[in-house]
Amino acid sequence: MAMRSSTATSLLSRTLRLRATSSPPRLEPSAHRLPRVESRAASSSSSSGGGDPSGQEPAPAPMDSPIKVFSDLRGGGGGRGGGAAIDAGGSARKPLSLWPGMYHSPVTNALWEARSSIFERKMDAGGNADAGPQTELLTKRPAQSRTSIVYKFASDDILREQYRDPWNEVRVGKLLEDLDALAGTIAVKHCSDDDSTTRPLLLVTASVDKMVLMKPLRLDTEVKITGAVTYVGRSSIDIQIEVTQVDQDGDVQSDPIALTANFTFVARDSVTGKSAPVNRLSPETEREKQLYAETEALEKVKRRKREEQKGVLEKGVHKLGAEAERLKALLAEGRVFSDFPALADRDSILMKDTRLETSMICQPQQRNLYGRIFGGFLMHRAFELAFSTAYAFVGQRPCFLEVDHVDFLKPVDVGDFLRFKSCVLFTQLENKWQPLVNVEVVAHVTRPELRKSEISNTFHFTFSVGSDALKNGVNIRNVVPSTEEEARRILNRMDAEGLFD
Repeated sequence: MAMRSSTATSLLSRTLRLRATSSPPRLEPSAHRLPRVESRAASSSSSSGGGDPSGQEPAPAPMDSPIKVFSDLRGGGGGRGGGAAIDAGGSARKPLSLWPGMYHSPVTNALWEARSSIFERKMDAGGNADAGPQTELLTKRPAQSRTSIVYKFASDDILREQYRDPWNEVRVGKLLEDLDALAGTIAVKHCSDDDSTTRPLLLVTASVDKMVLMKPLRLDTEVKITGAVTYVGRSSIDIQIEVTQVDQDGDVQSDPIALTANFTFVARDSVTGKSAPVNRLSPETEREKQLYAETEALEKVKRRKREEQKGVLEKGVHKLGAEAERLKALLAEGRVFSDFPALADRDSILMKDTRLETSMICQPQQRNLYGRIFGGFLMHRAFELAFSTAYAFVGQRPCFLEVDHVDFLKPVDVGDFLRFKSCVLFTQLENKWQPLVNVEVVAHVTRPELRKSEISNTFHFTFSVGSDALKNGVNIRNVVPSTEEEARRILNRMDAEGLFD
């Protein structure tokens, strides 16, 4: 041990002497910046991702070049700048108000670099809060905002380690951050008018619908994420994202799509806070036209359901009576637990007994470009609590299947006291080979000084269990409510998923 320590000391001393006598290479300003970003629609490098170890500026790239992601936050992928010292003050190249928190992944940082460059151009050219809003709407093609990312897990050890979960698969919670950041970047690109005299819009995640995982994401090969605008309303933008990964055996005939997600953003005027119109969309390909028609039809269905809910009292008492019967049936077993606990069904459990909770103070490192807490970070934290809830409920590691729905009801600010409360809302046990566990997570912004709490976000996740666990006799219980409020939450979620259609 003493010899090993002496050898290490000698090597360290020699290294320090070499650094002291050599001139460190000069870092260009861009080396202190966040990773370089290039979109498919604009231009970029001829490679499909990763850093340029030569340190040379990349040549113009074909249209399908994805965003470059560096696991080294200096933006050089480990190749730029060599071993030169980092100037701690050299990164202040843009106004502090445009800096997002530095908590996030290299992918999120790269995406925000692309997004913030739009705002920087406006500020550099004199565009600011005093500038007027966009007056003339443009018509854009989906290709103009289409953006992709490649994760080179097979060759980038640092990146792979950042995304590895305990079971050597991709951390879904961390991926949710990247998906939200990608969707936001796409929305910004679509809304940009390339006019420095107009102020940028404030774009907010309104909801996430049906994020479905078709197969586990592995860390031994590349993962690619691609997204584009599929539909726009007056002030809303719908974005579809696909995550692809070729099967391990290299079978190109199999479907490479591993995950799909649908995001909805809404535009607000950055000064007045009121809804703002967004650029129109002109789909070109048959696939784009099909997605536009499908999303338009879905939006009409959502509007009709909202109108039906508003007018439920005007349609008579028949529907209210049917709902009352459903509530009564749900509460019947819960009352047995309360009144006759010794006679309650041992294959059932009260919803309140599945609850977990966590809390946090929202830190500046978790903010986005708008100074509010990043929606992807909230999804990340909610997913990990939902996973833990399903784990404790099932007794085996759960398998994530989908994000059923996420509502972003109000923004979360730096300094807010945020509480996440989770429970198993209900289970679906009809298919014994794939029982489903539906977990709800509700985020509350809590203000102890005012004795007040408001819901900021609701999340709904679906999990199952592995086939091995089912073969070993894992028993999943039925979840029953004990209060009318719990029963209504179950019915509302089941109605939203069409389980009573």
